[in-house]
Amino acid sequence: MILKSDFNYHLPQELIAQTPVYPRDSSRLLYYNRETDKIADQTFHDILDILQQGDVLVINNTRVINARLYAYDEKGRKFEIFLLKRLGLNTFEALAKPARKAKIGSKLVVNEQLSLTVNKIIDNGIRIIDFEYDGVFEDILDKVGKVPLPPYITEKLDDKERYQTVYAKVDGSSAAPTAGLHFTPKLLQKLKEKGVEIVEILLHVGLGTFRPVKADNILEHKMHHEYYEISETAANSINKAVKERRRIIAVGTTSVRTLESVADSYGYVKACKGETDIFIYPGYQFKIIKGLITNFHLPESTLIMLVSAFLTREKVMELYNHGVKEKYRFFSFGDAMLIL
Repeated sequence: MILKSDFNYHLPQELIAQTPVYPRDSSRLLYYNRETDKIADQTFHDILDILQQGDVLVINNTRVINARLYAYDEKGRKFEIFLLKRLGLNTFEALAKPARKAKIGSKLVVNEQLSLTVNKIIDNGIRIIDFEYDGVFEDILDKVGKVPLPPYITEKLDDKERYQTVYAKVDGSSAAPTAGLHFTPKLLQKLKEKGVEIVEILLHVGLGTFRPVKADNILEHKMHHEYYEISETAANSINKAVKERRRIIAVGTTSVRTLESVADSYGYVKACKGETDIFIYPGYQFKIIKGLITNFHLPESTLIMLVSAFLTREKVMELYNHGVKEKYRFFSFGDAMLIL
């Protein structure tokens, strides 16, 4: 048994970042060196001095869609529809609130161009819905949908591109891979010039990443499937680095989960696409990653459990307590951590 409560920590409300910093790479960086067991308080663009020639940074190039919609039934009742995963041209898996009123056959109207029908009930508020629309779906969604900011961010986001990484390309995520929000095009270019290799993979962030752990014993938690892709080019670059014993450094927990889902026992990967429900918690034996760039995560989340697997629970709690003491900014728009 591994208790969810073991991954709790005290976080003052004022340390939850409400807005992104400008420029992106001016956020703070807690750098922990596993070999020396030293903590350093730095700035994110300092990774240019920390990373070495030959290192491989693996980034997730998913792009967040305007996944939050508001719709009404024939009685005028309001529903929140949160898109989780595209299943077909017009079909999505979605969270519907209030769930008990989102019954099979329910027809909901978003606006004059967009409506939907509930076709299947999964569980815990999850529904399979079909859209009907007049025009280009992506354009309509971009206009009527809302940026799916987490509930702990209560301030309005003036520029919705700040909830996208600068390398976001492929539409499909319901939340941002937030560790990547700290990079600027200039910083990425300087890293390349230094000899750091940047490799792009894809995982569409969905319920698997942000659903809370409800079971007291985390071994009873079931992850939700999320879609991933690794291209031939990415696989070749990663495998060459593994063969040459260069460091594979994952940017974010989504990159970790993708790599660890597909790597064999020697750390090699194949070009592939599919869905993963991998749940990484203490006791997991990592096959490929040697370093991790990540944000500060919610207490008792699967994300802090993954980081605890990469270090130890005790060390992660030490780092988080240091972050609280030094007033780092936490969660999606917060500061970063580099573990090497």
